Amino acid sequence: MRTSTKAKLSVLAVLAASLFASTAQAAVTVLGWPGGSEETALRAAAKAYNDLSTVSADDKVNLIFFNRDGFYDKLQADMAAGSNAFDVNLLATYAIGRYAPYMEPVDLGPDAAKVFGESVLKTMQFGGKQYGVPTDLSLHFMYYRKDLIDALLKDDAAKAKYAEISQKYLGKALQPKDPDSWTWDDWAATALYFTKSINSASPVRYGTVLQLKNLLFNIMVFQSLPRSYGGDWMDAKGNVTIDSDAYKTGLKLYKTLYDAGATPKDSLSYEYPETNAAFGSGQAATALQWNAAAGDLTDKAKSPAVADKVGIVAPPAGPVARADHIHGLGLGLNKNAKNKAGGVKVLQWLATQDASLLYAKSGGSPALAPDVVAKIATDRPDLVQLGKFASAYGYVMTGGTSANALSVYELQAKEFTGYWSGQESLEQALANTKSGMEKLLK
Repeated sequence: MRTSTKAKLSVLAVLAASLFASTAQAAVTVLGWPGGSEETALRAAAKAYNDLSTVSADDKVNLIFFNRDGFYDKLQADMAAGSNAFDVNLLATYAIGRYAPYMEPVDLGPDAAKVFGESVLKTMQFGGKQYGVPTDLSLHFMYYRKDLIDALLKDDAAKAKYAEISQKYLGKALQPKDPDSWTWDDWAATALYFTKSINSASPVRYGTVLQLKNLLFNIMVFQSLPRSYGGDWMDAKGNVTIDSDAYKTGLKLYKTLYDAGATPKDSLSYEYPETNAAFGSGQAATALQWNAAAGDLTDKAKSPAVADKVGIVAPPAGPVARADHIHGLGLGLNKNAKNKAGGVKVLQWLATQDASLLYAKSGGSPALAPDVVAKIATDRPDLVQLGKFASAYGYVMTGGTSANALSVYELQAKEFTGYWSGQESLEQALANTKSGMEKLLK
C-alpha cells in the first residue's frame, strides 16, 4: 500500500523536528544518506568540522538521517512543501533534476576542480549550475582473469584460434592484447575465445557475464559502450539521439555475445549479485561490473577462486573515446534553509583537499584528482583507480541529471532487454525508446 504524500510529510516533519530539537545548539542541520560507509564517513567529517577552531557555535553541524526506504520520494515531498528542517541535504546524480527547483546553486570555491576534477563536479550539476559537492562516486571496472590473459598472450596456437573465432563472429581476425589496450571488439573477441561452447580448450565456461535484466542500473553498465562510439541521449539542440549508429553498434555487440553463449543464457535475469557470483566463482574470464565489487572479488575469504587472479582496468575504448559512466552522492543547499550562509561554509569545506582526504580515510568513496588521491594510496588503493578513471573517462549523459532521468533509464532497460531477449527488433526497440524519451525529456 502506498503512503500518501500528506502522511510522508507528517513522518518527515516529526522525525526531523525531534532530531533537530535534540541538538538545538547545532545551527547547520545536514540530512545525510543513512547506513553504510557513507554515514560513517559523514559522521567523521562532521565531527572534524565541528572541532575546527574557526567554526563558531552558530555554524556547527548537526546530522540527521531518514530511512533508506522511499528516501528520494520522501525528500522530494518534504522539499516541495518548503521544509526548513535541514539546511543541507543529500543529492544523487540521477535525481538532481527532481530537487533543483527546491535548492540553491552553490559556489564550492576555487580549489574544488583541483580536488575532484571537472568530470566529477559535473555529477552534481544541473542546467549548467553546481548544486552540490560530490562525496561518493560509482563507476565501472573491467574485471578480467590475469592468469588466463597472460597464458593467451604467450601461446601462438591460442592466438591463431583467437583470430579464427573473432573472424567468424566479428568479421575480423584480431589478435589478443593487454586488457588496458582493449577496444570493445577486443573484449568481445576475448569473451568469445574463452567461451567453452565455442572453444573447447577454454579453462572457463564463459567469456563474460552480462547484466541484461530489465533494470535501470544495468543500462548504466551498458551505456559506456555506445558512449565510446559517440552516443548520447540528446544533442546540443535538445534532440533525442538514442537511435544513433553508436547505440545500434553497442546493442548489436551485446546481442552477438548473448546469442553466441559467451554469457550465461539466464543473463536476462542478471544484475550486480549474479555477475559477482559468476565471476567470483571462477566461471568467467571477464566482467564489466561496478567498482563496489572490487573489495569482494579481490578478497580471498569471499572469492577464493579468483581473488589473487583479478586484473582491473577501465572499460574498453571506442573509436571516439574511452568512457566510464559515473554517478555520485553528494550534498547541496536547501532553498528554504534557515542558515544558508552556514550551509555554504560546510559545503565549501567539504570541497577542500583536507576534508576530502579525511572523508576517504573514514570509509567514504570520493573520486579525487590523481595528485590528491596519491596522498592516501596506501590506505585506500581502490580510490586510486576510481579517481583515475573518473577523471580521465568519466561522463554524464546529456539529460542524465534531469527530473526524469530515472524514468529514462527504466524505459531503456525495458526496450533494450526486449531486443536482447529477441522479443522485438532493434529498430522497434530504438523507435520506442526515442518516442518515450522525447516525452520524458521535453
